[in-house]
Amino acid sequence: MLELIQAGGWLMIPILVCSVLALAITLERLWALRRETILPPALRGQARRLAQGRELEERHIETLQESSPLGRILAMGLLHRHHGRAAMAEAIEDAGRHEMHRLERYLNTLGTIAAITPLLGLLGTVIGMIRVFGAISAEGLGDAQALSGGIGEALISTATGLTVAIPALMAYRYLRGLVDSRVVEMEQEALRLLEAGGGLQGPAAAREAA
Repeated sequence: MLELIQAGGWLMIPILVCSVLALAITLERLWALRRETILPPALRGQARRLAQGRELEERHIETLQESSPLGRILAMGLLHRHHGRAAMAEAIEDAGRHEMHRLERYLNTLGTIAAITPLLGLLGTVIGMIRVFGAISAEGLGDAQALSGGIGEALISTATGLTVAIPALMAYRYLRGLVDSRVVEMEQEALRLLEAGGGLQGPAAAREAA
C-alpha cells in the first residue's frame, strides 16, 4: 500500500485525506439521521395528546425541545398555539428550516469531495504524463524506468481518485435522499399537530378568525 502511495505522487496525499473525510462524514450522518434519533416513536403522539388535553405546561415544551429535531419543531408550534393556526404554521415552518439545515450538515462537504477527487486524480495523470514527456525529451525512449514511473503515477492517481469519488458520490446521494425522507416525515407530524391544535386558539385569535 505504501509503495502505491509513493508511486502515485504527492497528489495521493490530498486524495487520501478526502477519503478519510468522506468516510467520517458518511458514518457520522448515518448515525445522526437514524429515524429513532430524528423522530422518536414515543414523541409522535405525545405532542398531539398534550395539545388536545389542554394540560400543557412549560416543562412539557422544554422536554420536547431537548428530545429531538422533531421535538423542537413541535415545541415551536405549541409555543404559538394560542396565537392561531397561521402563527403555529409559521413558527413550525421557521423551526423546520433550521432543523433541515442541521440535518444537511457536512453534506456539502461530502458532495465537494465526490466532485474534486476525480479532478485531483486527473491532475495526477497530467503531472505523470508531463514527467513521461520530460524523460523522453531528456533521455529518449531508452530509459524505461523513467517512462514507467511517470505512467504509473498517472494511472495510480487517477484510479485512486475514482475509487474515492464513486462511493463518496453514492453516499452523498443516499444521505441527501435520507434527509428528504426525514423532512417529509417531520412535516407530516407537524401537520397532525396543527390539526390537533387548531382548536387551541386564544380569545384574540378566535375573534380574528371570526
